[in-house]
Amino acid sequence: MSFQGRSHLFNDRNVDHYRRSLTDGVERVATRIARTERPFSGVTPDRLAPEIAGIDLERPLSDPAAALDELESVYLRDAVYFHHPRYLAHLNCPVVIPALLGEAVLTAVNSSLDTWDQSAGGTLIERRLIDWTAGRIGLGEDADGVFTSGGSQSNFQALLLAREEAFAKAAAAAAYAGDTLSKHDFLPRLRILASEAGHFSVQKSAKMLGLGTDAVIAVETDQDRRMRPAALARELERCRTEDLVVMAVVATAGTTDFGSIDPLPRIADLCSWAGVWFHVDAAYGCGLLASPTRRHLLDGIERADSVTVDFHKSFFQPVSSSAVLVRDGSVLRHATYYADYLNPARMAEQRIPNQVDKSIQTTRRFDALKLWLTLRIMGADAIGSLFDEVVDRAAQAYDLLADDPRFEVVTKSQLSTVVFRYLPPAGPERELADDANLHAREAIAASGDAVVAGTKVDGRHYLKFTLLNPETSLDDIAHVLELLAEHAGRFVDEKSDPELRRKAG
Repeated sequence: MSFQGRSHLFNDRNVDHYRRSLTDGVERVATRIARTERPFSGVTPDRLAPEIAGIDLERPLSDPAAALDELESVYLRDAVYFHHPRYLAHLNCPVVIPALLGEAVLTAVNSSLDTWDQSAGGTLIERRLIDWTAGRIGLGEDADGVFTSGGSQSNFQALLLAREEAFAKAAAAAAYAGDTLSKHDFLPRLRILASEAGHFSVQKSAKMLGLGTDAVIAVETDQDRRMRPAALARELERCRTEDLVVMAVVATAGTTDFGSIDPLPRIADLCSWAGVWFHVDAAYGCGLLASPTRRHLLDGIERADSVTVDFHKSFFQPVSSSAVLVRDGSVLRHATYYADYLNPARMAEQRIPNQVDKSIQTTRRFDALKLWLTLRIMGADAIGSLFDEVVDRAAQAYDLLADDPRFEVVTKSQLSTVVFRYLPPAGPERELADDANLHAREAIAASGDAVVAGTKVDGRHYLKFTLLNPETSLDDIAHVLELLAEHAGRFVDEKSDPELRRKAG
């Protein structure tokens, strides 16, 4: 048995096994991608779960080909394929080939980016990419950051730093006045101001940071779902008068639903005036950093204290590839803990670059390599141009919907989302709109012909296109709209007569 196990280890004696296995796996995926005609099979959990549950994990197949055959039926056959032009749901992008090359290399070498003695050049590559990103943002020479698992973790770490900075500032002021301040007494006074259209990870972060459930204050947005600076000013003043401490203002550069970008320069002015940490969640909108035509939409981001970027959204990178960046690299000390077996303090004194000193993770993949190879092979302009294409397509989709009396569209996105809903004809049938849109989304997913997202706007159910695939054409969008209208219209026709009779008593 020991020999059988050793035959699967990746080392100098088994490189031929490695080549064959990966070649076979790549061929399976390539064949599946080449033959995929729909983004989804429409499989349900009830259908697929018994098949997976019935696999006996105590009886290995031994043969890689047999395992790949099995994988076809339990995964590849029913996977959701983001590369398909009619996948229009979430912030999942098709990926570029240089990044897939990076993924293959990093998983085989298996560097861990926590310490220099586990990664060497990987540490320096990640640091170089942090510098490059900070330069694109305009954070200045003292900026720093670290790669993370995604936008939620990046937002969490940014707010952790903001909390610690707020406490340090208040404790210093108390000490100057001859008092002491306990964190136990201080935490309940902390508040985070964020757009009502912002990401839910802000609320989750507040909970994990030990703040009260009322710690996050939703700031009113305008008709384009952008934070109102006047509303932010009111909340800042209200917190001051109530002796509450605003530890951070979170602006969003690309809300998940509406693709809206908050007015960053005006928010930065207010944060500067109030002496408050300014965080920008640019998980979605970071693609504009590479855009040849739309970089100006992020004006003001250079004044942030911290920024979240998700390369696996608008840089066409495989999951995961994200980072949190800060204007003042010294604040990353709040995430530092020295362990004798890993990164003793003497290493920092010797200027040995251990990334774990900056991260809330310990073991961490070399995800930066994917972006590195993308930039070295394609270049930033090519990535930015791809993102520009999907933003252009979203604008065309908005116009298409605005001209179609069957649909109601909410607002014109600054990025690549479109929120809309099917509207039954005026009259009693209009009350079926919510159910009709829910049904249409479920029906189109069950067919596998397309995948669209859903959300709520002002308490009503809406549909959503999230466009991240440059291969999605306006004809694809028009076709999906026809399918949605058919499903929703048929639902209304089937339900309206009984509903009308019920309402008539």
